[in-house]
Amino acid sequence: MIERQTTLQRSVTTVGVGLHTGIQVRLRLCPAPAYTGILFRRMDLDGFEVPAAPQFVAHTSYATTLVRRGVLVGTVEHLLAAFYGCGVDNAVVELDGLEVPILDGSAAGFVQLIQTAGLVELDAPRQFLRVLKTVEIAERRSVVSLSPASTFSVECAIDFDHPLIGHQRRAFTVTRDIFIREIAPARTFGFLQEVESLRQKGLIRGGSLDNAIVLTPEGLLNEGGLRFPDEFVRHKIVDLLGDVALLGRPVLGHIRAVRSGHRLHNALVAALLRDPRAWELVEASERESVACP
Repeated sequence: MIERQTTLQRSVTTVGVGLHTGIQVRLRLCPAPAYTGILFRRMDLDGFEVPAAPQFVAHTSYATTLVRRGVLVGTVEHLLAAFYGCGVDNAVVELDGLEVPILDGSAAGFVQLIQTAGLVELDAPRQFLRVLKTVEIAERRSVVSLSPASTFSVECAIDFDHPLIGHQRRAFTVTRDIFIREIAPARTFGFLQEVESLRQKGLIRGGSLDNAIVLTPEGLLNEGGLRFPDEFVRHKIVDLLGDVALLGRPVLGHIRAVRSGHRLHNALVAALLRDPRAWELVEASERESVACP
């Protein structure tokens, strides 16, 4: 267990296209001092800063977008999931466009960048957000909840009328190794029959078989097939972790998500923070000092 806050040992850079804009973006992950959290810096706008925090979530259709004073940073969830899963507490993310590059459509490319940079512990205690009572958001057939637990675990279920998906459920106690091996490689996915309508809406302009699973009515277009038989639900867990990362602290709690998406995830984060009786901050040494009710 890491007891002190972490950051990157050195800066690392990559270049890729935005999934929705289709524009090439240069991305640089940089070390940051304790208590910085994850901070996005738009280098094309004189270094304007947008913190990865719930109050800056503005759009949650097809991706999570942050906005501060009219300045956007889009599709942040896969990168935030990688930071969260790899245990990175503090980093500055420099980019020269409005959307984080999609890379291969999973969090694995960002994990590789973090591993290349390396991690270092800082001279500051690591804080955990401990859930004290269950908070739930439900809407029609969708539900997402966060309940007390001594570790961090997720349980996710999806249901799509497609022969390769159907009903899928997956649960993990999330550790760094489990995240890197079992969750991060899962790619985003979409349906071929929806591609044209999404592009007419100004979305997925950078989408391709190199960065998404594309499903036909009977199968998929990707020649390499799936990375996991249940890659679809695993990717939903990537998205979920990226949205939960906006809490700014590693969580001690159990998340259950059924047919959920970015909007419900962010509504859950907001509902939790609005209720001071539902959570508390504890340092690593205090994790087991008070039993959760």
